[in-house]
Amino acid sequence: MSEQYKKIAILGGGNMGIALAKGMVAAGKYRAEDITLTRRNTKLLDAMVAQGYRASSNNALAVAEADIIVLSILPQQLDSVLDNISESIDPSRHLFISIVTGVAVTDIITRIGKVVEVVRAMPNTAIAIQESMTCIASKNASPENMALVKEIFSAVGETVEIEEELMSSATALVACGIAFFLRSIRAAAQGGTEIGFHAGDALRMAAQTAKGAASLLLHFGSHPENEIDKVTSPKGCTIAGLNEMEHNGFSSAMIKGIKTSAQKAEKLYTDEK
Repeated sequence: MSEQYKKIAILGGGNMGIALAKGMVAAGKYRAEDITLTRRNTKLLDAMVAQGYRASSNNALAVAEADIIVLSILPQQLDSVLDNISESIDPSRHLFISIVTGVAVTDIITRIGKVVEVVRAMPNTAIAIQESMTCIASKNASPENMALVKEIFSAVGETVEIEEELMSSATALVACGIAFFLRSIRAAAQGGTEIGFHAGDALRMAAQTAKGAASLLLHFGSHPENEIDKVTSPKGCTIAGLNEMEHNGFSSAMIKGIKTSAQKAEKLYTDEK
C-alpha cells in the first residue's frame, strides 16, 4: 500500500499532533481525510475538522481504523492510553510512531503486551511549516517501516536516524531547542529595542538575522566559528560584543540548559511510575 493511502491516527490532538497533521498534508503526500486526530474534547479540533481532518474522542476506534498510529501524548498519559487501545492493536498491520518524551520502544511493547513495530521520533513545532528537525530511532522496526517513517518526517523538514539511547539528548537539542533559539531571538530583539529600534522592527531584524545565520551554516556546511571569523575584525565591535556575552556566560548557559533538559527528558516517564 502506498504511504499516501495509509490511514493515520494521531492520538493526542494537541499542538504537536496538530502541527504534524498540518505538515504532512502541506507536504502534499497525505490527505486530511486520511488523518484522524483524537482528543477528549473534540470541540477543540473543530478548526481541523473544517479543513477536512477527522476528529474522535475514541482512541480504540481510531486505532482500529488506522494503519499508522502516532502517539503524541504526555508521558503520564501513556499507560492509560495504551491500556485503552491494546485490544484494537494488530501487530501484523499496525506501525507505531511515538513522539512521547522519555519512553523507550520496549516500554511501549511491554505495556501493550504485543510485539508491535515502534519507531521513536522527536520532531519540533517547526513541523507545521515543513522546517522541522526530526530524529528517529527504533529497536525493532523493519527497514521498510523505518524508510516509511523517515519519508513521513522528511516531507516536513530534515530527518536523521540515531541510536535510541540518544533520543533524550535529541529531545533537548531538537524539541526543546526551538524554545532556546526563540529565547535568543527575543533577547536580541530586546537589545535592539534598547539601542533605538521599535519593538516590532527589532524583532523582525533579529528573526531574519537568525534565519540568515542558520542558512549560512546549512548552505555551506561550515562551522559557526568560520562564519563568525568573517564578521570579526581586530578591535572591532563584533568581537567586543561577543566577548561581553561570553564573559557573562552565554555559551555556558546554553550548554547547561541543553544538558538539564536532556536529563529531565530521560526521567519524565519513569518518574511517573
